[in-house]
Amino acid sequence: MINKKNTLVMMLLAIGSYTFGQSKVHVPASSTQPSKYQLEQIKRKYGMFVHFGINTFHNEEWTDGSKPASSYNPTTIDAKQWVATAKNSGMKYMILVAKHHDGFCLWDSKYTEYDVANSGNKTNVVEAIAKECEKQGIRLGLYYSLWDRKENGNVKDVKADFAYNKYMLNQINELLELTQKHTKVVELWLDGGWEKENYRWPIQQLYSNVKQLAPQCQVGVNWTVGSPKNVDQHPVLPNDQQEYFPIRYFPSDFRLGDPYLPKNPDPKLFLNQGQVYYMPFETTVVLGKRWFYHTDDNTPRPVQELADMYKKATAQDNILILNVGPNREGRVKDTDVEVLQKLKVNLGL
Repeated sequence: MINKKNTLVMMLLAIGSYTFGQSKVHVPASSTQPSKYQLEQIKRKYGMFVHFGINTFHNEEWTDGSKPASSYNPTTIDAKQWVATAKNSGMKYMILVAKHHDGFCLWDSKYTEYDVANSGNKTNVVEAIAKECEKQGIRLGLYYSLWDRKENGNVKDVKADFAYNKYMLNQINELLELTQKHTKVVELWLDGGWEKENYRWPIQQLYSNVKQLAPQCQVGVNWTVGSPKNVDQHPVLPNDQQEYFPIRYFPSDFRLGDPYLPKNPDPKLFLNQGQVYYMPFETTVVLGKRWFYHTDDNTPRPVQELADMYKKATAQDNILILNVGPNREGRVKDTDVEVLQKLKVNLGL
């Protein structure tokens, strides 16, 4: 149970968040059935996750924002090849990591200098991928880490929340305004919420802003579901989730809990303040061993293992995104393209 001190902080943060956002308040409709846009998400079924950024050049999965922007220096950015790889593998959409925990942005953000505009390759990757998705006829989603180790490194400092939340909301608006000029963004995949207590994130304001700019965009926050005993408990693994468990990050449109698969039968109905909400599950797994490119990660999973994952992940009206990490030349590796093609044949896509 949240104590009085936390409740007061929640109120102050909520009031503060609305001073820098004038969006109409949006919440999903309480329902035991999928909404129009949830049905579209379920129908997409299979997509590509793309982890690419400053970590790509340091053989690390997580960095802390201390790596210089200049160390991000891909030979090229072959956006056409990335999107074609997804499309030719039978995937219906792509989720691009726009900003990971390190805070480095794959677009030219006016809110920070820690971005591609100040790097060794100034290509606006987010915009390039948005254009290619529209051109090649697949949908676009964006990953954004709530946790930013450069901009908000001391997560224990509650007094810093207002400034950081403003920064975060401004960046998400900026991302949607940039991409929606070129294509419809269908998903926003949010990560890193576990680094702070749930009430410190302005999820309602964020959700409302997104729905105002992109009504079709489905919003999900990693580790979506909490325990009835303590909604802040982390993690509640997909295999432990039950119907009517509480939603940790509300409002949300779908569940996340990487890198785990859903259980069978998979619950779909979850609670917030006594109201029931339908929420499909999106599985996220890596093609090889790691999310970002590493020089020693050259062996993708066996095709049959991937096929089994696909079947389990996409059953029961759920979704799979399979991650690839483009290399330092800015291309999806030939070995990854090959295994994705074999998987497509195996699945009959």
